[in-house]
Amino acid sequence: MGIFGRKRRGADARSERAERHPAPDEEDEAVAADVDEEEDEPAPVTGEDGPYDLADAPEDGLPRIDLGSVRVPVPDGSQVQVEMDQASGNVRAVHVVTAHGQVTVSGYAAPRSGGLWDEVSAELADQLRSDGAKVASGEGEWGTELSAVVGEVALRFVGVDGPRWMLRGVIAGPQSQAAQAPDTLRDIVRGTIVARGDAPMPVRTPLPITLPDAVAEHIAQQSQQTQQQQG
Repeated sequence: MGIFGRKRRGADARSERAERHPAPDEEDEAVAADVDEEEDEPAPVTGEDGPYDLADAPEDGLPRIDLGSVRVPVPDGSQVQVEMDQASGNVRAVHVVTAHGQVTVSGYAAPRSGGLWDEVSAELADQLRSDGAKVASGEGEWGTELSAVVGEVALRFVGVDGPRWMLRGVIAGPQSQAAQAPDTLRDIVRGTIVARGDAPMPVRTPLPITLPDAVAEHIAQQSQQTQQQQG
């Protein structure tokens, strides 16, 4: 369901390109692999100018929507749209609807050594191709970027390996906006703050999403009105 739009200023353009993490020599998806160990240092965020781990987040005054595990910039003129799971009543995803497409940013638990996006992007490309999409892979600001075309919809995926988290961003929109969409996606991902928390999690576990009180109340009111109308 849609949430009323709010005026925001866009994320500033910052770095041209940052180093990629090397792929890990060995990956352990057990929970124990994610437990803090004193001798291990977290993998640094790929890119000095964002996205940011909460511990390193700047006080830049950039307006963001706080979704608990991720704090996502909302550009001027965009709207926040919440996708609910009708069966459970839980939040499935939160989208930022821009002039160039719908942006979705999601955080996941990752190994300390980083490199999860390389693995995930390869699997994602195979899945898209099996679904009949036209897929191309290239090098972007944080490493691998995927572009895909499904019918009339153009998709662009980016991923960033951070300290014990991986951030994935995707923008979906009409092919007529495909040229402008990647920059919109990168700006939003670049300004995102990840609050992973300290709890051990299996690798690839989605980081939980919580809604701001005002948004949750708005959804509850809409749901109540819908039930009354149906009744």
